[in-house]
Amino acid sequence: MVALCSALLAAVLGGGLWLAARRYLRPAGRAAAGLMRGKTVIVTGANSGLGRATAAELLRREARVILACRDRGRAEQAAAELRQEQALERARAQAPPAAEGCPAGELIVKELDLASLRSVRAFCQEEEPRLDVLINNAGVFQCPYMKTEDGFEMQFGVNHLGHFLLTNLLLDRLKDSAPSRIVVVSSKLYKYGEIKFEDLNSELNYNKSFCYSQSKLANILFTRELARRLEGTNVTVNVLHPGIVRTNLGRHINIPLLVKPLFNLVSWAFFKTPAEGAQTSVYLASSAEVEGVSGKYFGDCKEEDLLPKAMDDSVARKLWDISEVMVGILK
Repeated sequence: MVALCSALLAAVLGGGLWLAARRYLRPAGRAAAGLMRGKTVIVTGANSGLGRATAAELLRREARVILACRDRGRAEQAAAELRQEQALERARAQAPPAAEGCPAGELIVKELDLASLRSVRAFCQEEEPRLDVLINNAGVFQCPYMKTEDGFEMQFGVNHLGHFLLTNLLLDRLKDSAPSRIVVVSSKLYKYGEIKFEDLNSELNYNKSFCYSQSKLANILFTRELARRLEGTNVTVNVLHPGIVRTNLGRHINIPLLVKPLFNLVSWAFFKTPAEGAQTSVYLASSAEVEGVSGKYFGDCKEEDLLPKAMDDSVARKLWDISEVMVGILK
């Protein structure tokens, strides 16, 4: 037991040294301010974790960022904190004030509950003159069995169906604002999923890990089918995995009290920070390197290969057709 603890401690210390070197010795990768000035971006689930970090980086690039969140109070608090952080950064950098009529980034809070199709429709009915980027970031991870307002298994309902309806309802605005982009946050855990068409609501059998993986595989299949449908529109869509990130996404996972200190140490040493995890989302939303690129899967700001089951076009089309029926999209 002592030997095991010593080995774990050595691994954590080694990981900590590696992490410190990776974080503090590498050059900063942030783009110059103004890169996204004049562009409107929607980020779902932007009040914490990856979404908040993504919104913060886009704000630095002077975008108009809409925080689309289920809990308005928490979203308003996050927005206030982000504005304060931005003001402090500009003060430290001695940046001049933004010109009148050209704000140095802007944050807007809007309510969006992806577990409610009614909420998604209400969100999309609000007037926005343009939409340059939609980032489908929000997610539920390995929760106990529960259903959305509309009777869907929660992980499939939020991670896939809510974003499926949201994206479809915003497509006309994205096309009118083209060139525009859609960014979908998936996970490497898609590898352990499959689309169980005979039991999409997991009423016959529920395994929270499998259902999360199924929803993340659905994200990728949705992206590929949407890219096919958007050909020639000047609207692109790409999907990414952020890596293992320290966020509150794992709040439904029960970690024994005695193990928590060690888990926290390991996560600090080896997991990405939210800011690091958000870099691929920001890259796909803003970089000129992916202008015109669509239907691809990225990790660490580079294109990656997919397993064959994530490239099955017949499954992607079937999933699309069934999803349309489930969310009530009329032809």
